Amino acid sequence: MTTATPPDLRDPAQLLTALPYLIGFRPAKSVVLLGHRHPGNAPGLILRGELPRREHRARQARALAQRFAAGCHVGLTLVIVGGRRRPGKPPPHAGFLDELVRVLEDSGLPVLHALWTPAIRTGAPWACYRNDECAGTLPDPRSTVMAAAATECGTVAFDSREELEELLAPRSPEALARRADHLSRLASPPWPEATRVNDAASVVSAAFDRQRRGDGPPTDEEAVLLAKALKLPDIRDLCLAMAVPPATTGAREAEHLWLTLVREIPPPERAEPAALLGFSAYLRGDGAFAGMALDNALEAAPGHVLASLLRRVLDSGTPPEVIHGLAAAAAGPLAGFGLGPADIDIGQAA
Repeated sequence: MTTATPPDLRDPAQLLTALPYLIGFRPAKSVVLLGHRHPGNAPGLILRGELPRREHRARQARALAQRFAAGCHVGLTLVIVGGRRRPGKPPPHAGFLDELVRVLEDSGLPVLHALWTPAIRTGAPWACYRNDECAGTLPDPRSTVMAAAATECGTVAFDSREELEELLAPRSPEALARRADHLSRLASPPWPEATRVNDAASVVSAAFDRQRRGDGPPTDEEAVLLAKALKLPDIRDLCLAMAVPPATTGAREAEHLWLTLVREIPPPERAEPAALLGFSAYLRGDGAFAGMALDNALEAAPGHVLASLLRRVLDSGTPPEVIHGLAAAAAGPLAGFGLGPADIDIGQAA
């Protein structure tokens, strides 16, 4: 993922306590790689992986290093979360760290700093791998500058990856079964050819109105109509455009609707809102959640073109700004259908 730089990358305690906000959840038994672009403190790619078994160290190191091949990074910070440090010994997992440093530096990516902590929690010890005097204890994550900034933007840091994944779980399997049956019997869009884009745009616009009123999840009929509307290429393109500028009021409102629909629409139609959700999360820098959403889309519809493309872009480490043009180019043709970004204040800063 890519995201905002922590308040001060030179302060290891601040950086470590910022990790849950940077990747969306509290990492455990993890290795985190934070890329720095020129002049060295500009935000870059951030990756999290599982700590490997001894026999898998080299393979995991190569896989992580390859993800930085497409970026323009001047160096990286490595963080190991997990393990117990024995008195008088270096931080744990030093062997894996050495392997990772070797592979990265062989690829022309210097490691600027390497940190360890057993857990991201108040009072946990932290240490540097390369400097015995570089150590301390973590402050309360809620008291940091990053936490304050995240709270102001409405960002939530979950306690685990599993808790974050639960956001995508169906609200009602029974409702999904009813809607899947209805969709299977509805072979074509329920609108005349001459008016179907206008009518589909009205369906999505009405969904935003219901969301603003707090009317709760869609009815079966509303969910079916939305599933059909989002499959129209013109509507999908306009929905992509609603993701920019990222993290603004309008973009967050759109992302909230896509998340709701992921839980309310059955497969394979679920792939449409899931791909839109992944795109929006990717543009605002939440690579962890973007990956989950795109995997959800591909589970619903293997080979889904947009989700497959975005998954490859995400896996290559491409910075989000590179694909901003995909959303911007989609905005123009349909501005008159009542769904334009101006209707949801997309231009207002969060």
